[in-house]
Amino acid sequence: MVKQDECQMGRVIKAYNSFFYVSTEHGIISCKLRGMLKAKKREAAVVPGDFVRLSLREAGCGVIEERLSRKTILKRPAVANIMQVVLTFAAAEPALSRILLDRFLVLAEWSGIPRIILCINKLDLLPDSKGFLEDYQVLGYPLCYVSAKTPDTLESLQAELAEEVTVFAGPSGVGKSSLMNALLPSAQRATGMVSEKIKRGRHTTRAAELIPYQNGFLVDTPGFSSIAFEGIEPSDLAACFPEFREFIGGCRFSTCTHTHEPSCRIKEAVERGMISRERYDSYTTILQELQETSAKRWRKE
Repeated sequence: MVKQDECQMGRVIKAYNSFFYVSTEHGIISCKLRGMLKAKKREAAVVPGDFVRLSLREAGCGVIEERLSRKTILKRPAVANIMQVVLTFAAAEPALSRILLDRFLVLAEWSGIPRIILCINKLDLLPDSKGFLEDYQVLGYPLCYVSAKTPDTLESLQAELAEEVTVFAGPSGVGKSSLMNALLPSAQRATGMVSEKIKRGRHTTRAAELIPYQNGFLVDTPGFSSIAFEGIEPSDLAACFPEFREFIGGCRFSTCTHTHEPSCRIKEAVERGMISRERYDSYTTILQELQETSAKRWRKE
């Protein structure tokens, strides 16, 4: 039996309405944050996936006293200590957007997630989609083509998930919750339909939650129709494109933005077909956004 005020360790599996649900050796304990942790920004304080030290209070509730050090932190949605992310997109309804995919990839690369898997769901709507994104596989991103409605297609994805802590992320309406339901029938998640009017999904997952799966965890997250890059500096962006990395540092100018400068090795690689024009266009689009955000921040200061 655990005594009141006794400290113990656990892992946050869900945060909701200012409560943090912590998995411990004694079960799930509902906790509040110690005051000094409340004062910090959410990402800097406690998020799902964090390991914490807590003390037990009356009625089986607890107080989180300390957040332990992290291995990784996915910036948006904020989930800590994630070893791999499955970026989920739909073959159709909604149509796959490469620029949106590249934005998610930048976010995952910048967050330092060790392994990034691309998953194309709704294969039943467009069986020929198995040719999609093969150029991304060349970049080192494993590809899975699945349908939440067809269990036989899930085998390749299941093999990637065993004994790992995996977050599912992607736009709204691509079927992340449906996939979770297919993988975990006992933990049914709410699902929504794609809007016929705007061809976008409705948000059905409200908060990130760690769910036990094959000696690891799966994390379903809220979907997004766009991605913001708070905290990424323009100079950090090129390193978030793995095919750029071997050329970084070889340009004439050390401050090269890889856009207008002469003797830029990345631009030369694009011209030679070593870097795809489409990926380079994504880079310049995102870079312009980051530069505008940086300029606005500088003017405010």
